[in-house]
Amino acid sequence: MGTTTRTLDTLGRPVRDLRISVTDRCNFRCVYCMPKEVFGRGYRFVDRKELLSFEEIERLARVFVAHGVEKIRITGGEPLLRRDLDVLVGRLVGLGDLDVALTTNGALLPQKAEALVTAGLQRVTVSLDSLDDATFRTMNDVGFPVSRVLDGIAAAAAAGLRVKVNAVVKRGVNDDQLVALARHFRGSGHILRFIEYMDVGATNGWRLDDVVPAAEIVARIGAELPLEPAEENYRGEVARRWRYRDGSGEIGVIASVTQPFCGDCTRSRISAEGRLYTCLFATTGHDLRALVRGGADDVELHETIGRVWGRRTDRYSEDRSSRTAELPRVEMSYIGG
Repeated sequence: MGTTTRTLDTLGRPVRDLRISVTDRCNFRCVYCMPKEVFGRGYRFVDRKELLSFEEIERLARVFVAHGVEKIRITGGEPLLRRDLDVLVGRLVGLGDLDVALTTNGALLPQKAEALVTAGLQRVTVSLDSLDDATFRTMNDVGFPVSRVLDGIAAAAAAGLRVKVNAVVKRGVNDDQLVALARHFRGSGHILRFIEYMDVGATNGWRLDDVVPAAEIVARIGAELPLEPAEENYRGEVARRWRYRDGSGEIGVIASVTQPFCGDCTRSRISAEGRLYTCLFATTGHDLRALVRGGADDVELHETIGRVWGRRTDRYSEDRSSRTAELPRVEMSYIGG
């Protein structure tokens, strides 16, 4: 698998980014992701023997790299619940010149950050939806305090990790925290990104009324902390970038509801049990674990993944966009005083 080929889907989109879930379990029950009414006591999580091993993950990742993948993001559930995760980080970093990152709720970063850096991790994204403790405890629905997530962010930075902070915005729940979050992280060196509340996995009771459009988010922050548009880092970048006019940093907005980015989407994902999904919102996938454990060699894996991606037609968010036509879009113009 030493040769890299740029595999394109039916719309000419390459597979450049790979998200790998290492567990479906989480120590939070965030209302927009794993609400208790769905993921309660009776919910059956994936059995340990059904999870991909680190060796299997490394093998699949190597095949994806041969298809042109340049970025790998380790996700969950909460990935830091997976024992010895730093070992997997080392295996993935060892595959070559890759951007390997991790998404986490930050709860376990104080204990794990140094080992992750030693293994070669350079970037981490931490979820933090509010600085108000009562609001944050309500949103994570397990009573976890804001202070401990902030401790995790500080531990990650102290260990040498570059940090991004993601905040999912739900109207009437935490949208009063936009400016407070922006003020807190402005000048910190950490990039704060706001994400429109979206229908992840069809489990969170999503309604259009819950969405705070990215245009409104930018306008509300810009009224207090003047902003100007920043150029994208690369084609297909998910977040629209805005920098503070005083040079004290930047924010991003991810407008997956009001401004779908399907046209440039280069993302694939593998679930904890080894199913390949070609869209973040997909509910059906392709069983790679069966191939790996059934004796398929790397050539067969490469051909299968290429065939699946080559037939990809996913445009879920664009297909849904007619339902959000009345919501304002972000205009890339100056906002602020």
